[in-house]
Amino acid sequence: MARVKRAVNAVKKRRKIMKLAKGYFGAKSKQYRAASEQVRRSLRYAYIGRKMKKRDFRALWIARINAAARMNDLSYSRMIDGLKKAGVIIDRKVLSDIAVNDAEGFAKLAETAKAALNK
Repeated sequence: MARVKRAVNAVKKRRKIMKLAKGYFGAKSKQYRAASEQVRRSLRYAYIGRKMKKRDFRALWIARINAAARMNDLSYSRMIDGLKKAGVIIDRKVLSDIAVNDAEGFAKLAETAKAALNK
């Protein structure tokens, strides 16, 4: 069996890790082993963070909708239920944007929800 010489590939592999570790504190940006461990951990956190971002934003939207709905004498769950019964198809992201930037428009949606709940 032929002898495998890894010089070029090994250097490329190390260079890739060291490039990703640029800006890390201390040995994590200078030494390959420390950098390799930190890069692996960082990539794992980045992957998890991309999933958490979706959850965090949905929670923020719901909190904003709830606050605006309570100003219009509704709870969040009653507001969503009323909008569904009224046939208003609007997602939470847009609804929270309306709650923050257009109070009158949100009040009209709240009235629509109330009317649908009282039927």
